Amino acid sequence: MQSIKSTALEPTAVELESMSLPQKIGRLLPVYGLPLCTLALIVIFSIALPNTFPTMLNLRSILGDKAIIAILSLAAMIPMMAGRIDLTVGYGIVLWHILAIALQTQLGIDWRIVVVIVLLAGAFLGLLNGLLVEIARIDSFIATLGTGTILYALALWYTQGRQVVGSLPHGFTQIYAWMPFGIPIAAFYVLILAVVLWIASEFLPIGRSLYAIGANPRAAELNGIPSRRFIIGAFVVAGALGAFAGLLLAARLRIGQASVGLEYLLPALVGAFLGSTTIKPGRVNVWGTIVGVAILAVGISGIQQIGGAFFIEPLFNGVTLLIAIGLAGYSQKRRGRGARILRALNRNAHVEEAARKVSTEGKP
Repeated sequence: MQSIKSTALEPTAVELESMSLPQKIGRLLPVYGLPLCTLALIVIFSIALPNTFPTMLNLRSILGDKAIIAILSLAAMIPMMAGRIDLTVGYGIVLWHILAIALQTQLGIDWRIVVVIVLLAGAFLGLLNGLLVEIARIDSFIATLGTGTILYALALWYTQGRQVVGSLPHGFTQIYAWMPFGIPIAAFYVLILAVVLWIASEFLPIGRSLYAIGANPRAAELNGIPSRRFIIGAFVVAGALGAFAGLLLAARLRIGQASVGLEYLLPALVGAFLGSTTIKPGRVNVWGTIVGVAILAVGISGIQQIGGAFFIEPLFNGVTLLIAIGLAGYSQKRRGRGARILRALNRNAHVEEAARKVSTEGKP
């Protein structure tokens, strides 16, 4: 059973040529509306808060704090490309950051080995999710909700409600704390990851295959695409990225506790869903996801600096998620209408071409 449909809504050149200027603006607004809204928020908050918002300190804070959410959003995006959803990106980070700290402080394992262990554990979780979805044929929402809840229970059992503390090696903490060129290293992780996923999703067969599976699994199978293999692989990559986010969280907090981590689930999903409403509306995409996370980061930062209450962030995330899902559904409806218009234009073009041929052949 599919949890999410993956379709595209990019306006074509043929479609735009036949439209008036107001129609073109209306057609392009869903594509570039969210980035423009993000820029507008930046300008508004910079004018309203000239001493705090447009500063290097605030930029570092936004990039450092939201990098983990961006990585989780990109991780959630990968199964969404194939029409599936992975809730363990939020639940898993709870266990992964505790595991990373416990292995070092309580077992004395070298931090480099710990990084490998946690990444492999995350990939194994993704493999388990993929098997449950594709072999056991459990809906991805239910399967990942179940495995995620088990991970959270394991974190609670291990910590017994207490914090996991201890001295962490400098090399481990630097994977988050290092600031090359005055920019948090986590921002560079996001940039590199986004470029790699963009190339894979837009220019390589693996990305086109995942989109094909998300749009029409049956048609993908008939065209020789091994859907099961690609979907399981998508969950494995998502699991590894979720584990990487857990490592960054451990290096940032330097303590482990089961009460930390679940708050990342909602903004991560919001970022991925928002990503399906911009750049390439109607389907999840890398740069749309980055824009989705950016507008959340800018909006929440500005509201908090204005003096918003403590509950503003979850409220903002929840409302934005509802809006994102609504826009995604609207984009898919617009795609259907756009496809009908394109087919009509193609038919008209064929009719005109046939008429020209008949006219030419009829001349002496």
